Amino acid sequence: MRAIDPSSGAVVGDYPDHDDDAQEARLQAAARAARAWARRPPSERAAPLREVARLLRAQAAPLAELMAAEMGKPVTQGRAEAEKCASACDFYAENGERFLAPEPAATDFSKSYVAFEPLGVVLAVMPWNFPLWQAFRAAAPALMAGNGMVLKHASNVPGCSLAIERLWREAGLPEGLFASLLVGASKVEGIIAHPCVAAATLTGSVAAGRSVGEAAGRNLKKSVLELGGSDAYLILDDADVALAARVCAQSRLINGGQSCIAAKRFLVVDDVRGEFERRFVEEMARARVGDPRAEDTQVGPLARVDLRDEVHDQVERSVAAGARLLLGGEVPRRTGAWYPPTVLTGVRRGMAAADEEIFGPVAAVMPVRDEAEAVAVANDSAFGLGAAVFTRDLARGERIARHELQAGCCAVNDFVRSDPRLPFGGVRDSGYGRELGVFGIREFVNVKAVCVR
Repeated sequence: MRAIDPSSGAVVGDYPDHDDDAQEARLQAAARAARAWARRPPSERAAPLREVARLLRAQAAPLAELMAAEMGKPVTQGRAEAEKCASACDFYAENGERFLAPEPAATDFSKSYVAFEPLGVVLAVMPWNFPLWQAFRAAAPALMAGNGMVLKHASNVPGCSLAIERLWREAGLPEGLFASLLVGASKVEGIIAHPCVAAATLTGSVAAGRSVGEAAGRNLKKSVLELGGSDAYLILDDADVALAARVCAQSRLINGGQSCIAAKRFLVVDDVRGEFERRFVEEMARARVGDPRAEDTQVGPLARVDLRDEVHDQVERSVAAGARLLLGGEVPRRTGAWYPPTVLTGVRRGMAAADEEIFGPVAAVMPVRDEAEAVAVANDSAFGLGAAVFTRDLARGERIARHELQAGCCAVNDFVRSDPRLPFGGVRDSGYGRELGVFGIREFVNVKAVCVR
């Protein structure tokens, strides 16, 4: 596997793939380690989680440099990602035993309860956009629950994959319990079918989710899928437009727009659209694009040139279909996977910017007449990961977020993001199952009824 710096095209490093023998040895080692790990009480499992959290904070700077080199993340965001991983590990170390405690049930038996027992080894198929966070948000609850994990990371971040394995090893996790597999996507189906693997979790594209879900179903193994999103942000007639423009730009540009949960479609009521577009373009244009290693950079390059070209093609197809460019939309004449913050308006259903997930710093403004049309357009999507609504009437916003928006994560007057304390996931083509929170740790357990006469 070859890691390439997307800011310059320079080769960062070459890593030999794991061949079939190495893959088999790692799967067998993980299964052996998981059997022993499952017998340890949750209080003991918490110790490596606390230690890996300490290591993540201590090594945040070099980890951020590694992410910048392999996929272009600005180092300030990389350090924040390492801290977020640490907070997730701390959260499960602190709360895991309580989440896994048996729950008594009143039945005809003298004693009956529900126990939460580990399944075994979980395969994690993870993407490049948050190379640490995606892996740790899967690993922390799975390991705390008593499972093992093998990580098939994206092929363009092999150094990050091995760094994650090293961190767990340095934290004192039993040898082999967490293992990185440097293999291509063609190997995933066979790994899911392997008798050492009990379940699978994937964060990635809809196509990848269908493939993993199909393979898991065919082998009767549990799966959790967190897939794409085309999150709708509703800016209503009574919104604080300055706040909405600032927050919407921030959400759209996090990680260069390469986030499933980023704001992507902006459904703006006609009464405030002129003001919103003006302020929004100002906010998007203000973002500092540059070297991901620079402390003042807010938007770095996209992760690969082919991904940049795909984003530009989606913009061009939207403009050809009648959308108007308010900002950006041109490929810079420089080496690397660069693309500028871009704003489209007049976007409607049938255009790429409305129907497809754009994985880059491109915002699609969709005019709507009123609240009812905004809700209808928001829900008229194959995706259902996140959504947000901006209004000064908090009761109105909460009603819309709770009862009307069809998504797994909804916010009022703020942008949607994952949080270790809350469940995270979507509906429809955004996948199924939940990560994080109490629901995340219970995804990969045997929910066992125990009855004593």
